[in-house]
Amino acid sequence: MKNIEKAAQIIKLLVLDVDGVMTDGSIYLDAEQELFKSFNAKDGMGISCAIRCGLQVAIITGRCSPIIRRRARELGIVEVCENVKEKRIALAELLQKYNLSLNETAYVGDDLNDLPVLTQVGLACAPADAVEEVKQVCHFVAEKKGGCGAVRQITEFILNARGDWDKIVNSYLQEGQGDAQ
Repeated sequence: MKNIEKAAQIIKLLVLDVDGVMTDGSIYLDAEQELFKSFNAKDGMGISCAIRCGLQVAIITGRCSPIIRRRARELGIVEVCENVKEKRIALAELLQKYNLSLNETAYVGDDLNDLPVLTQVGLACAPADAVEEVKQVCHFVAEKKGGCGAVRQITEFILNARGDWDKIVNSYLQEGQGDAQ
């Protein structure tokens, strides 16, 4: 566990897949478009807390959806890479843009298309219901399922390792809405 905590201490970029990570993986379509996705509010709070503590948070997804863009805006996520066929390329572009290394990056994925990135980053994470091949390569597997608190559990783990979680909690105790700065 100590090696995982050490890896989490230096994380500066948290990258999330969407379907199966930020959602339960269900995709609701009509004849023309995606109708809705269900996001977990506790996951959202975890993401907001991570951003307030200085983590850069990004989304890399193979789908293209106005629903994803809207949720990202609500949470303050500015980096949304959609319709991505090769996630390694999208990640490399983010790393170059922010002058970060793979060791400073955590990635949360749940399925086979996430494997190329998960095997490269400093902290590979997955929800409890990720496919077995993904869980086998991850450093941290959440107890919660995708879309049901896994992202919150992962963000809390990273923020605790960095020494930021207590600051967040105290800011909420003192100010209600909190201010981690």
